[in-house]
Amino acid sequence: MRGKCSDCGQRISAQYPAIELATGIAFVAVAWWMLGGLGPSSRFARSGISLAEPAVWLVLVAFLYLAAISIALTLIDLDVHRLPNSIVLPSYIVAIVLLGAASLFTADWDALIRAGVGMVVMYLFYALLRFIRPGGMGGGDVKLAGVLGLYLGWLGWASLIVGAFAAFLLGGIFGIALLVSRRASRRTAIPFGPWMLAGAWVGIFAGPALGAWYLGLLHG
Repeated sequence: MRGKCSDCGQRISAQYPAIELATGIAFVAVAWWMLGGLGPSSRFARSGISLAEPAVWLVLVAFLYLAAISIALTLIDLDVHRLPNSIVLPSYIVAIVLLGAASLFTADWDALIRAGVGMVVMYLFYALLRFIRPGGMGGGDVKLAGVLGLYLGWLGWASLIVGAFAAFLLGGIFGIALLVSRRASRRTAIPFGPWMLAGAWVGIFAGPALGAWYLGLLHG
């Protein structure tokens, strides 16, 4: 009551309701993207699959889960510069089971292949970056890359490419801004997990549109 815990009487930080609000907004955005015909449901519609089919709801749950862990991992990485295995590793199982089941229901084998390719390619790419510069990329980033590659690849090649590129673009812009404002130096450790997640969501929401725009520039 009155902003305090009912059990211990300690004041509740404003951070907690802010996180709950952010999660709620994220869930609404994902549901709107999915059920509004903007995301995979548009692909299902073209195949004659209605929103009542199990595949649609499996995909919705998969991306709602990704939204929830995106918020949790972002806050944890910003706070302690870690991406816990307890969150990242089970995400592989959740994504494979839900998205794999959705593909089985719709016989969309191409999506499964892309998901596998996306997972492997992004994992290996981040592993290579960590090998080249161990201090610049953490093991948690490498593991998270595989999860994001799985989701992005399942959606499509444009989502995968845009999502992967956007992480470095957004992280680079943020890093430059810190250097220019002298709030960081070249040796300042900046967590990259939040930018990986932000870039992935750019790929999820806008990957096909940005991909089509870029191809239009090349052919225009």
